[in-house]
Amino acid sequence: MRMLFSVAALAAMLGASACMTATEASPSASAPVAVSDIVDTALAAGQFKTLVAAVQAAGLESTLRSAGPFTVFAPTDAAFAALPSGTVADLLKPENKAKLASILTYHVLSGKVPASAVAGKTTEVATVQGKTVKVIGASDGTVTVNGAKVVAADVNASNGVIHVIDKVILPPM
Repeated sequence: MRMLFSVAALAAMLGASACMTATEASPSASAPVAVSDIVDTALAAGQFKTLVAAVQAAGLESTLRSAGPFTVFAPTDAAFAALPSGTVADLLKPENKAKLASILTYHVLSGKVPASAVAGKTTEVATVQGKTVKVIGASDGTVTVNGAKVVAADVNASNGVIHVIDKVILPPM
């Protein structure tokens, strides 16, 4: 029951962000509706080159271009750069495709969840990967996902929403 509520709250959050464009970092009721999908929105932002390369290497690009909706906790290039030296290069190797896909899908929720849906709440939500992440929405408006800080919320795409995070989150093994 709690999981169903969490997913519903996350979906409600994502719906509220549908009015935002990829260049906006916070919700706005008067913003135009986005026309680019999650992948193109990430590409246009310019700070997700590593994420997009990883999505392509993992064979997930067509999924993130599909109707969705999805919520993506998107690590920046700087977040990937903070991983131990050689980690990204190793993950991008064809023989690590399954591991890379597992890590990336751990950053994705089914449904569109805006940041406002978790304001003042702590909840566990299921990822597309199958495991849960802990989302903490502090009353001051800050949101964290498994300890990664959401540095820009509610970046709208035509098939979901992107929340920019400052770290790569890794699924429990």
